[in-house]
Amino acid sequence: MDLTRLMLRLYFGEMMIGPGKAQLLEGIAREGSISAAGRAMGMSYKRAWQLVETMNAGFVAPVVESTRGGAQGGGADLTETGQAVLAAYRALEARVTEAGSAEIAALAALVVKDA
Repeated sequence: MDLTRLMLRLYFGEMMIGPGKAQLLEGIAREGSISAAGRAMGMSYKRAWQLVETMNAGFVAPVVESTRGGAQGGGADLTETGQAVLAAYRALEARVTEAGSAEIAALAALVVKDA
């Protein structure tokens, strides 16, 4: 079983997006809830909200839109910007993995197998 994986993290000054934030965005899209997405990742409610607030402030428009609880319960969903950020990140990740497959294999061949 090959355990090799690429983890892409992009820094734009203070703003960063990487595998954790991308996974959180996917979870929000799937669950319709910031807290449920965070829980699914083993992340506290507070941490999930902090990451969403950071992303909402760091992109040209919010990436997540949330509604407060009430009789119907609250919820959250990705905005158009959030969908675009997630799609671009995952596309870049796939492109880098494909383009770098030879180098990834060469590095994997040099790793101690029980490391």
